[in-house]
Amino acid sequence: MTHQSPQQYFKLMLLTVVEQAFAAAGYQLDDRPVQWAGGQFRFSKPFDDGLYGFIEYQVLAYAEGAPSRFRVSLVRSDQPNAALPSAHPRYVRKTLSELVVADFGVAILPSPDYWWTYQNVTELGKALAEAGHLVVGYGMPYLSGHLEPPG
Repeated sequence: MTHQSPQQYFKLMLLTVVEQAFAAAGYQLDDRPVQWAGGQFRFSKPFDDGLYGFIEYQVLAYAEGAPSRFRVSLVRSDQPNAALPSAHPRYVRKTLSELVVADFGVAILPSPDYWWTYQNVTELGKALAEAGHLVVGYGMPYLSGHLEPPG
């Protein structure tokens, strides 16, 4: 049996927890093994209006015994690659926690600059499920333009 890197393990858990819901909404994991090795996992979806939605997970995996962490970023762009700059008026890049806590005022997370932490498979599964629910409930409708923050 081959040993999985922390990034490979995170990808496996990420897909186990969110892939079905994300695929049902039209988001697919980009095939980018070099980025995966660095801990970045990006789901993308083209929208009917010519824009693209991106959901990015960035994991920082630490040595066994120390908690690892991840955050989720949301990008809406007219570029087919989320890393490319855009001057489009509807372009946005922000973290999921910033959208939920700061923009929508929902205090479900401790701060707008939040990282989900985990030390084992159970904690990782719970953290991915919590983040996934927020992506589906806030992130996806925000990226598509169907949900805007108040004010």
